[in-house]
Amino acid sequence: MDATQDTRQDPTPLKIGRRVRTIRRRRGLSLEVAAGLAGISAPYLSMLENGRRRFQRRGLLEDIAHALGCSVADLTGQPYLPGDRAGAEALATLPGISVGLFDATLDDVPDVPARPLHELVAWARAANEHTAHSRYDAAGRDLGALLTDLHVHAVTGTGANRRTALATLAEACLVACGVARSLGNQDLAVTAAARGQEAARRLEDPALAGFTAMTSTGALSRLGARHRAERVARTALERLVDVADPTTPNTATAEAAGMLFLTSAQLAAKAGRAQDAAAHLTEAADLAERTGERNTLWFSFGSANVRAWALSVAVESGEGPAEAERIEATPGYDEALIAADRRAALHFDLARAHAQAGGSRDVAAVRHLDTADRIAPQRIRHDPVARELLAELDRRTRVQSWELRSLKNRLGWG
Repeated sequence: MDATQDTRQDPTPLKIGRRVRTIRRRRGLSLEVAAGLAGISAPYLSMLENGRRRFQRRGLLEDIAHALGCSVADLTGQPYLPGDRAGAEALATLPGISVGLFDATLDDVPDVPARPLHELVAWARAANEHTAHSRYDAAGRDLGALLTDLHVHAVTGTGANRRTALATLAEACLVACGVARSLGNQDLAVTAAARGQEAARRLEDPALAGFTAMTSTGALSRLGARHRAERVARTALERLVDVADPTTPNTATAEAAGMLFLTSAQLAAKAGRAQDAAAHLTEAADLAERTGERNTLWFSFGSANVRAWALSVAVESGEGPAEAERIEATPGYDEALIAADRRAALHFDLARAHAQAGGSRDVAAVRHLDTADRIAPQRIRHDPVARELLAELDRRTRVQSWELRSLKNRLGWG
């Protein structure tokens, strides 16, 4: 049986560790060699393989996948079978998105009639808002047709119509990337992000180029292509740094630069470069202080989101508990995050941060994980790290709380 399929339909907690062990042995690697390649100790890798430790950091998953010469999806078993109707409908959108991206390019499109451009603009905006609130079933519905029609307008249109089509296509690609990435199809997410970057380049819009580069960076990182992700972020920042003015009425370019600094901080944290991560966070915080709370293309750039990303960076660096205390000491710490996706991400990272305390804060971890799932269930229920976190909290608990039992049922292994 293939290691990538051994637990794909298993209703019990994911056995990522078992996949790691199977692939490591098939590669002919000893514990010591594989651990050394991943930058961890052999005893720690052994505990991961045996389920005594869980994969609660994305960087750890990426490091081990790189060490074993496999994809992150080979370890996680994604995409997962849906546990509810909304999840099933969301997953059903992925084939159409694939067709929309692979059946057309910005140089060659099918000979089909396209809907009026103003209808496509409104459609893409609505889909992007759905993505921001983690409603992937609604965001992805007929998204392939939207992508096809926008390609047609971008290739056959002229003047202002062509520019509108390119900008809207870039936004639709952001949606496609977000849906595919969150549902576990990382290859499709990278493809969608790259197409969005291409549309932005042809439009020669610096802000849109920055936002699409940031999206591409996130997709590449989730895939495990960390070197390429850092190159994309660095190149985009070099092009934006001199034009990102947070004092102008239109702060979109500064917002894009800020988001690139945030994703660069996370990449640095995954690579163990704490000083670089801190420097990138400082740059983002400085921009956010001057832009104020903004939301171009639903990226939610501002001081509240910088704090949320700082927590994610701290978790990747193993310093989550202290950062969680600082976040929770701020009254209304999640109120400025108007997108459900961002609020859920913050509570999920608070759960991961409290779980890093070794068991002393597991009640808080369960509470925040429960909150994250209630805010954005489609986001949390398809996330392998969320499932690993829940498994670890379940393993350590002595008394099953109602929230923990409910989470296990909602995530499909109660």
